[in-house]
Amino acid sequence: MAGLREYFQTDWAAMTLADWIGTIVTLGIFCLMIWAYVYAFHPKNRERLESQRHLPFADDDKIETEKRT
Repeated sequence: MAGLREYFQTDWAAMTLADWIGTIVTLGIFCLMIWAYVYAFHPKNRERLESQRHLPFADDDKIETEKRT
């Protein structure tokens, strides 16, 4: 167990600005992904999301109609 603890040990004082920015961005994206999953799979939001189910295909129909004319 001591080997595993040493493997994951972090020297916070030695981190550069790029390391801190990467850590903050990674944690921010992680939190946003958790929020997105909770929002998307919450039963309360089902009707709102299902009403926009065919939205990506609406643009395709519009483009095909414009090509025919």
